[in-house]
Parts: sequence; C-alpha cells; structure tokens
Amino acid sequence: MELINVDRSKCKRDGICISECPFSLIGESEDGGYPVARKAAPRICIDCGHCLAVCPHGALTFKGQGPESCLPLDRKLNPTPEAAAQFLRSRRSIRTYKDKPVPREVLEQLLDISRWAPSAKNAQPTKWLVIESTAEVRRLIGLVVEWLRENGSFPGVVAAWDLAERDLVLRGAPHLVIAYASEKALKPEIDCTIALTYLDLAAHGMGVGTCWAGIFLGAIFNNYLPLIEALGLPENHRVHGALMLGYPKYRYQRIPQRKATDAIWR
Repeated sequence: MELINVDRSKCKRDGICISECPFSLIGESEDGGYPVARKAAPRICIDCGHCLAVCPHGALTFKGQGPESCLPLDRKLNPTPEAAAQFLRSRRSIRTYKDKPVPREVLEQLLDISRWAPSAKNAQPTKWLVIESTAEVRRLIGLVVEWLRENGSFPGVVAAWDLAERDLVLRGAPHLVIAYASEKALKPEIDCTIALTYLDLAAHGMGVGTCWAGIFLGAIFNNYLPLIEALGLPENHRVHGALMLGYPKYRYQRIPQRKATDAIWR
C-alpha cells in the first residue's frame, strides 16, 4: 500500500500538504509537481494524518484512508474566545460528589475523546485502567490509607477513615481513572498527563466532576507494593497519573481569582 495517493483531478498543486508534513516527507513529482512521498517516508512517518486532514480539495489518500474516513469538522461548533475562556476558567477540582454513578457510555466517551491528545511523535502510548466499581475504589482507598499509616503522613486522613470510613483520599468519588504506559514509551509521563488533561476538560464539558488524585498517586510513586499489585497492570508498565470522577454535588456560582500571570518576555 502506498503511503499517500493523490487524485490528480482534484489536486491543485498548492503545496499545502507538503508544507504541513512535520518531517518534510512529501515532495513534488517530476511529472507535474504533484505531491509524492519521499523514499524514507514509510520509515519515518508518524501517522499524524495532517496531510490528509489539511487538504482543502479532498485530493489525498493516506494509507488507504480518504477524506471520508475522517471525522467531520463543523466550525460552527467552535467556541468563541469568550466561551473558551469561561469554560477553562470555570473548571474546578471537585471534592464533593453525588451518590450517583457516571454511566459507562459517558466514561467511554471521555476515554474516546482523549485519543486525540497530542503525544511525542504521535506514539499515543497512554493506556487506561478504569476503576468503575465503587466497591473497588473503596478497596484501593483502604490500601492507600495503610500506606499513609505506615509512613506517618496525613494522620487526619487516616483517622477519618478509621473512625467513620470517611474518604479523604478520593473524596467519595465513585470512579477512578488511571493513565499508564509502557516503560519503553518515548515520553510517557508527559503524554499520559496530556491525555488526562484532555479527559479532565472533556469531563467538565459533560457535567462530570474530576480531581487529580494526588494522595493516591503518592502511594504509587513511592512504590507501595500492595497498591501496585492490586492494580494488576501489565509487566513493564507504569502509572503516570490518575483522576477521580463523579457528578458534582454542588454547582459553582462564580469564578474565584487566581495569582497574576508570572511571565518573562523576551
């Protein structure tokens, strides 16, 4: 299969696909200047699909996939700058949740959206462990509490769990989503964090609350074996982030202030 094929009846030879290829893997043919893959392209191409996505004429096919294989792009759905600013500023870390599970189809949609998160060389290394069962979430919380007890950290969190099984680790969230990747991945920490951020913001747009699970991750990053073994990840894979998820119990009415921007301009 050719890396790219060009419908010459549609191609305007405007060079857009050539310019957009991140590794300059598309050149011009000798018989008319039409786009053609360079000899090294099959080996170097990262499958980003930019050449296919950017052509305004629908003239290019990439690895057998034509324009019809792409998702539609409806610019009417793009937020205004004001809407985008409010959306991002209004995202909150949710620590009080309704006693109501998030439907699996919603969780699946969030994971699906996160597939479009950027990653180093488009390797897309992020894998997911979804703790959908609230009972399993509670079991993992118990393991984290034992880690806290052993190292003497957050005694208030331990006491709350011991006295009333009050969850100050995941704040009563019904679900937990964990991002992990192979140890052989190029930039797994960064890529998983970006994918989690996509999921985080997508959840905000769908009315699902999230919070980054810092205490939970502390146990993992400190190699607490009972918790790591309980997760049962494939060999040679590591956790790089986690989000608690659930429906917010309360609705925020305004946007609080934040520190002024600290930037160096040159």
